[in-house]
Amino acid sequence: MANGNHIIQLFEEFAPKHLAVEGDKIGLQIGTLNKQVNRVMVTLDVLESVVDEAIEQEVDLIIAHHPPIFSALTQVTDRNAAGRIVMKCLKNDIAVYVAHTNLDVCEGGVNDWMSEALGLHETEVLVPTYEEPVYKLSVFVPETHQSAVSKALGKAGAGRIGNYGDCQFTITGKGQFTPLDLADPYLGQIGKTEQVDEVKIETIVTESKKKRVLKAMFDAHPYEEVAHDLIRDEIAGPVLGLGRIGRLDKPLTLAEFSEHVKASFGVEAVRVVGDLDRTIKKVAVLGGDGNKYVSAAHFKGADVYVTGDLYFHVAHDAMALGLAVVDPGHHVESVMKQGVVDVLQQKFTAAKLEVELLVSATDTNPFKFR
Repeated sequence: MANGNHIIQLFEEFAPKHLAVEGDKIGLQIGTLNKQVNRVMVTLDVLESVVDEAIEQEVDLIIAHHPPIFSALTQVTDRNAAGRIVMKCLKNDIAVYVAHTNLDVCEGGVNDWMSEALGLHETEVLVPTYEEPVYKLSVFVPETHQSAVSKALGKAGAGRIGNYGDCQFTITGKGQFTPLDLADPYLGQIGKTEQVDEVKIETIVTESKKKRVLKAMFDAHPYEEVAHDLIRDEIAGPVLGLGRIGRLDKPLTLAEFSEHVKASFGVEAVRVVGDLDRTIKKVAVLGGDGNKYVSAAHFKGADVYVTGDLYFHVAHDAMALGLAVVDPGHHVESVMKQGVVDVLQQKFTAAKLEVELLVSATDTNPFKFR
């Protein structure tokens, strides 16, 4: 059991709200998080059948990818599905929280799960939407605690530069301080100037890890007042965004790749644009409706673009660009269900929370093939 706010706080460490596209409908949409939660269910869509499943499973919190309330509701009654969803959730004290484009953009989120399902490697962001701020952190530590503080900083995520972790620089020197009347010094005496052999540890930290790193630093440091600097750096931070682009282990024909997509996402059929005999090496993928980003996939050198909800005239545009497209449907974003459960399970274990996690078993794909 855990408080709903704590659960979402842990989740937003993974998919923070600030990563969402402007105007996206995310966050708490129905109910309250200020309650104890025993069971969390993860779903792609919040349909009435999904809410019925949640009621049957005695779920306290639904975490969804697609918002059930996207446009303003003019009324909440039992005469339409939207109204019934809200009423059933409130009646059964089920909160509904939505992580939409922030879950698409975040590192290790929907588009990475889709890339992994397709077996892509050397992946990078397809459409950059956010460059994470970077800070230079300096902290002064007595030599006796250098190792403890250094390890705490690295474990919390500081010092990541490209493919290297635990990047730090140290300088030794003398620290000086005078404990005043109300101080409770780890070293020294009230009113007496003290000099201590200290080490200055310098590292970098990204915006998303800043709070966690500072907490780890304070917890590991022996001093009552920790002398440190945190300064915004102008170096380029990690770039996040929509979609991914990467390479296959081996080239496939478009016909073979289409079968690979079907098998990877467990779909009955896909729509394909392009010559079925052409060779596919480089693959762009964007979960959901990716019509806006055909040109981006072409510009990045993709041989094929995997996305959903492809429009007729956009398919013509792709043909004109010489870009193949495979549309397995919007519903393949359902990879997020198990993905989110796995992420939360790790976080709950680390935080020692006993909360049951469920993957919604309701099929919300509206399309059938005959």
